[in-house]
Formats: sequence, structure tokens, C-alpha cells
Amino acid sequence: MKDTFVANPDKIERKWYLVDADGVTLGRLASEVAKILRGKNKPEYTPFVDTGDYVVIVNAEKVKISGKKLDQKIYFRHSDYVGGAKYTSLREMLATKPEYVVEHAVRGMVPKGALGDKMYKKLHVYAGPEHEQAAQKPEMLTI
Repeated sequence: MKDTFVANPDKIERKWYLVDADGVTLGRLASEVAKILRGKNKPEYTPFVDTGDYVVIVNAEKVKISGKKLDQKIYFRHSDYVGGAKYTSLREMLATKPEYVVEHAVRGMVPKGALGDKMYKKLHVYAGPEHEQAAQKPEMLTI
């Protein structure tokens, strides 16, 4: 009788991937990156174990947005004070914080809870072409 394989978190080999977001549609980028963060690209994938790899995304400011989302998509935040609701359009957010746009999209595609938090911490997003993970020698990944 065969036993079901369960990945051991201590024995997982994690790789570093570099993704260039220049000209890539935001949703497609986020879903592919979420798959890598979860570890679904590996044969030892286990749903309840963090088997994913590290991902570095550069050129977040050059991500492609389709349709009318630039003006219609709204980001909401609240200051916890009465009347403290703040609404920001995607166009404004890309101009001021392009990293947040990509991080927010990927965050919505990883599991919720403690496991998703561990996966999300392996994501590094930069607005421009420079990044701080050169020492890890990330492998280029095309999407």
C-alpha cells in the first residue's frame, strides 16, 4: 500500500526567480507568481505546506493594464477614524506606488491566513529595473 507524499518544510530546496513585469498584463503576472510562491510548479507540492520559491519582480511601474481599469479600479483604505475612508484609482496608485499594485494583486491570489503570509513574505517587488537580491543569483523567468 502506498502512502501519500507530504513535503517536509525543512528539506525543500528553494530557488530564486527574477520576473520582468515590463509589458506583462497585471493579472497574468500575479497568477503566475502566485503559483511559484505556492510551489505548484514543483512535483513535491503539498497544499498545506509552504513549498514555494522566492520571486523578485522588477519594472512594476511598466506593468500592462487592460480595459478601463486605470480609472475604474479603486483601492480602498481607512484611517480608523470617523470619515477616514480614502479611495485611490489605479492610475494614481501606479504613479505613486507601483510596487503596491503588483503586491496587492499577488496577495489576493495566495491562500489567506498564516500559510499565505509565509508565502507572501517570499515576494520582493521593485518599481524600476534594479533590485537588492543580486547575491541570490535569481534565475530569469519569462511570463
